[in-house]
Amino acid sequence: MTYKHPLLFKALCYVDGHWVHSDSGHSVAVHNPADQALIGHVPMLDQPQIVTAVDAAHRAFAGWREQSIDARGAILRRWAALMLEHQEDLARILSQEQGKPLAESRGEIAYAASFIPWFAEEARRLYGQNIPSHIPGAHLGTVKEPVGVCALLTPWNFPSAMITRKAAAALAAGCTVVIKPAHETPFSALALAQLAEEAGFPAGVFNVVLGEPQMTMETLVQDNRVRSVSFTGSTRVGKLVLQAAAQDVKKVSLELGGNAPFIVCADADLELAVKVAVEAKFQTSGQDCCAANRIMVQRSIYPAFLNRFTAAVRELRVGPALVGNQEQSVDIGPLMHQAAFDVTAERVEDALQRGAQRLVGGEAHALGGLFYQPTVLADVTPQMRIYREENFAPIAGVMPFDTLEQAIEMANDTEYGLAAYICSNRLDLIYPLIRRLDHAMIAVNGVKFTGHPIPFGGMKASGLGREGGTEGFEAFVETKYFCLHHQGQF
Repeated sequence: MTYKHPLLFKALCYVDGHWVHSDSGHSVAVHNPADQALIGHVPMLDQPQIVTAVDAAHRAFAGWREQSIDARGAILRRWAALMLEHQEDLARILSQEQGKPLAESRGEIAYAASFIPWFAEEARRLYGQNIPSHIPGAHLGTVKEPVGVCALLTPWNFPSAMITRKAAAALAAGCTVVIKPAHETPFSALALAQLAEEAGFPAGVFNVVLGEPQMTMETLVQDNRVRSVSFTGSTRVGKLVLQAAAQDVKKVSLELGGNAPFIVCADADLELAVKVAVEAKFQTSGQDCCAANRIMVQRSIYPAFLNRFTAAVRELRVGPALVGNQEQSVDIGPLMHQAAFDVTAERVEDALQRGAQRLVGGEAHALGGLFYQPTVLADVTPQMRIYREENFAPIAGVMPFDTLEQAIEMANDTEYGLAAYICSNRLDLIYPLIRRLDHAMIAVNGVKFTGHPIPFGGMKASGLGREGGTEGFEAFVETKYFCLHHQGQF
């Protein structure tokens, strides 16, 4: 693969303004999930080197926090501008290591870049407040202070956007960061580090490390100089992060799993509902925590919806994002790894054995490898794994409901509470549904709802805290209160 900016493809970690190898020589191979071709090797740093990254971030914090909002913002804006300037290279790196179609990767880079200038500007409004005093002769108030060193642990399904959504808020607030990307998709993170260096971040402010996953996570989370941990990934690992961070009572932000319901009411525009359902389920090849896994359709339109939805899914094109340097016109890429493929096949088989109807797909794709057919299973029930578990795959489970009360009960029948979708044209139905669904983000009659100004996050086992929006700063700042006693007049 050739790039217009060859330095973007880095096979070294970035610590204290330097590109570093592993002291022990350990490395990990990174493969393209579409064909298992070797992309390259990245160093797996040893535990002392991870500590060195925290050392660097800790040293750099005092100087970075003292820079003005304008100075920090100028560097952040240069970083975002460089991302957009090199959007095509970044997208090709992303598609090569993650597998998603190139159009989706281009969209992710633009999405990732959008967080940076927004947080750079919004940091101007990290206001404290004056508090009317109840204490005679005292002035009361608050100021917002950056917490210090932040560990950012990011996943493989959105390897660029999950970095910037966290890092832009932390850096704009005056914190320094140590980023640990997923070892499946390191090159996207390292490319962002290259552009961060070009943008002018001082040494130690922005660090990217890779190492044996459990060791790296534990080293970062258990270091008492790390004052905030932001993690995106599975609920299982998120619980471990929370337990480890509790030892030093760190700030923790967790964006975890989801099992999104998609409720189609009888009055819905059927054509629109099908279009939105396809996009909500099958973007990122279904490997999305906001994917519409449980599609619930009012019984009177259930057969018509199934017919149209199945026809639309049958038209989805499956294949690699790139063949050589040539973009392929595809909608669905491969699953990320063999474990994901195997559990997908197991869930489909479980559903079929328990009475689900296979309308399309349901098998390994003829392309072989990690490609799985886009799948629609009808008459799904709560006893099936595809109803209960988060499905990171291109498999959609569809089920009927009779009353809205039943739909609400089914939608909330999950440990997760991230995203939910509603298709209806009646406000008297939509608003009560919004209020009664135990999910933190609700999209109505559309699939697009994320972005830099909105508070992204979940309820229940889907996480703690929010990313994006003004709430995105909360993981990276402390509110400091002061009571200033004075004599006489100011």
